[in-house]
Amino acid sequence: MKRKFLEDLKLEKETIDKIMDEHGKDVTKLTTERDNFKNQYETAQTALKGFEGVDVNELQTKISTLNTQLANKDTEWQGKLDELEFSGLLKDAVKGAGARNDKAVIALLDVANLKKSKNRQADITTALEAVKKDNAYLFQDSKTPYVVSRTEGPNQNTADQKDQANAAFRSLFGKE
Repeated sequence: MKRKFLEDLKLEKETIDKIMDEHGKDVTKLTTERDNFKNQYETAQTALKGFEGVDVNELQTKISTLNTQLANKDTEWQGKLDELEFSGLLKDAVKGAGARNDKAVIALLDVANLKKSKNRQADITTALEAVKKDNAYLFQDSKTPYVVSRTEGPNQNTADQKDQANAAFRSLFGKE
């Protein structure tokens, strides 16, 4: 709106000033809104230019590939943790069974089937008992050795002495 238009309507100067002030407020408000929208438009245009030449399908393929790699790594680490847990459980069980050589005893076990077992502790114990039965020399004796003591005085009965000596040797060599 122009002042000349209002003056042509024969309005008083005070009225014209008030009308112009109100009109100025409206124009300022609208100009500010227009500038804000213009800035938003320019920002959006700049952002869109940044995406020019980008293949959305390629990005989706990369995302799915990275998700697959992440899942594979999680599976790999979980497998390593399970292996570590099983290995510790097996070594503890072998030591607890009194093995003289852990590696030799573990080599005789069917480790692949023991890993797949749901009740690992019980199955490991059962397998160790079977190995112990077949290969007792790999394990410490749980029996206390038979100690032969000296007899007092001369004994004229040589048959008894031979029997005692044989019994002593049998107990030492585990042939009772």
